[in-house]
Amino acid sequence: MASESETPVVDTTSISPVQAGPERRNSLEKHLQQRPDAQDLKNRHILLDTNAAPALQQKQLELERQQISDSLKKGIAHRPDRETLVQRHILPDSTAAPALQAHQLELEHHMRADKLENALKSRPKPEDLVEKGILNENENPVSA
Repeated sequence: MASESETPVVDTTSISPVQAGPERRNSLEKHLQQRPDAQDLKNRHILLDTNAAPALQQKQLELERQQISDSLKKGIAHRPDRETLVQRHILPDSTAAPALQAHQLELEHHMRADKLENALKSRPKPEDLVEKGILNENENPVSA
């Protein structure tokens, strides 16, 4: 047996398979120094930005979501129907698929331009209008 004057030997070797050096010992301290502050975590939506007690935060979040849901349901219930939106010129008066509506508008524009061009080609000459008495002699745009 060991005598009372001798101190017992204590094994201080690391049980980790990796040798624990001074870098490993200070790693927790380094990580704590580099961790983001609370406001940064709130800005990144990791922490809740609230002053409520942690036990009440979930209920507060559920209440906010319910209020938003109720507001959306109220807005949907009071929205105008399609005919009203067409009358206000918010929606186009078309039954074509949305992907085809741009082409439909372009076609209508070209059709109006062609109709106007044909009407201008077939309009009577100013001299004919003066002869028929529709225009006076001083209203003749050709003599002006």
